Amino acid sequence: MHARRELFVVGFFVVSNPGCTVGPDYKRPAVTMPDAYRGASTDQGREPEAASFGEEKWWNAFQDEALRDLIQTALERSFDVRIAAARVLEARAQLGIARADQLPSVAASASVARERGPVGGGPTFESTVTQGALSLAWELDFWGKFRRGTESSRAALLAQEWAQRQVVTSLVTDVASAYFQLRELDLELEISRRTLASRRDSLELTQTLADHGATSMIDVRQAEQLVFAAAASIPDLEGRIEQQENFISILLGKNPESVARGRKLVDQPHALEVPAGLPSSLLERRPDIRQAEQLLVAANAQVGVARADFFPQISLTAAGGFLSAALSGLFSGPTGTWTFGASAAQPVFEGGRIRNRVAFAEARTEEVSLAYQKAVQLAFRDVSDALVGYRKSREFRIQQEQLTRSAEDAANLSSMRYKGGATSYLEVLDSDTRHFSAQLSLAQAQLRELQSLVRIYRALGGGWEQQAGQRIGPERSESGD
Repeated sequence: MHARRELFVVGFFVVSNPGCTVGPDYKRPAVTMPDAYRGASTDQGREPEAASFGEEKWWNAFQDEALRDLIQTALERSFDVRIAAARVLEARAQLGIARADQLPSVAASASVARERGPVGGGPTFESTVTQGALSLAWELDFWGKFRRGTESSRAALLAQEWAQRQVVTSLVTDVASAYFQLRELDLELEISRRTLASRRDSLELTQTLADHGATSMIDVRQAEQLVFAAAASIPDLEGRIEQQENFISILLGKNPESVARGRKLVDQPHALEVPAGLPSSLLERRPDIRQAEQLLVAANAQVGVARADFFPQISLTAAGGFLSAALSGLFSGPTGTWTFGASAAQPVFEGGRIRNRVAFAEARTEEVSLAYQKAVQLAFRDVSDALVGYRKSREFRIQQEQLTRSAEDAANLSSMRYKGGATSYLEVLDSDTRHFSAQLSLAQAQLRELQSLVRIYRALGGGWEQQAGQRIGPERSESGD
């Protein structure tokens, strides 16, 4: 005896999702902004510029072609940028998970079972049961819990995208600053080699004079000291140059190797006056401020998620389809079947868990709000420090140029006086040493001026733009549901 039973169930429902959204809507905290950046200009009463140096694209801000190539390579290969891009992908996946909570869940199942056994001592009975089912369940987002969760996740994604841009800004300016440091070391090496060659010529002349009795051996020894001092600086500089190249290589995501050079340090173009722009634009320009604000949006939304737990959880389930003992009669006769159900669960006693979750979310929001306001103030300080640093470093460089010219004239006059027998070699030794030191100090002053310019660019939030056709990490996601 054989029997066959087949079961087929199909579930369906359509329902709207009305309801309110608990929790506070986001409002940007009030921050006190200055009318102009301190240190932006020495002219009293001068109106601040609307344009900002931070709005310059990095490939326009830095005119050295070799530096541009290094920055481009760093943006493509740097581990920091790739790590930041991976974090954006993580946040994007978290947003997808949060969005899924707003949708119904659908589950399908199928099973086949075959049974054989005696029935009341009679003939053997065999049966086959085949079952397929499709069920749906939906927890209504009546109080906006899942919508607030999605809002929080979306803000977290935007925060990671701005964090990625902050990484790009830091990388661009770090490469530029390191490159200028390398070119300054190259200049110091050039000065040392040129000075060494000049001092060797002077030593040969002094030795010749001593051989003919025109001067004493003390002058020869003093001339040797100048030669040895210049020669000793060369291997030190060569080692520092190689180490700087290694540092730049790591910024580029490469193993240590030599670095291509472009313009010399003294030939790097830069404006004398740097427009800072309006302080109000800094809130929209700096990636770290935009990141801090999105973190505040995310924390604010979590307050709504926590408050929603005070209210009942309303769920709907539905199923419908056909049921028959035989496949041939599945769609004939009274085989239709359906079910529909609704449930509500209201917390009664949680030992203060929900209340403390709300208190935690509110305290967290307050903390992040204060962090945002602090970030804004620190940004204004960064810009002011960078502006005054650039202006004063330029003034220092101008004075150092005058000192170097004066030291050069003094060295030339001392050499002429010594050759004419009007002074001892000790005066030559002192003047030459001062001139050598002044040249090195001038190179360092020129470096500080350029690095101050880089700090202004970074403080104003520049450097995170992409070139046409360039892709840094994942593309920007949509902000809507």
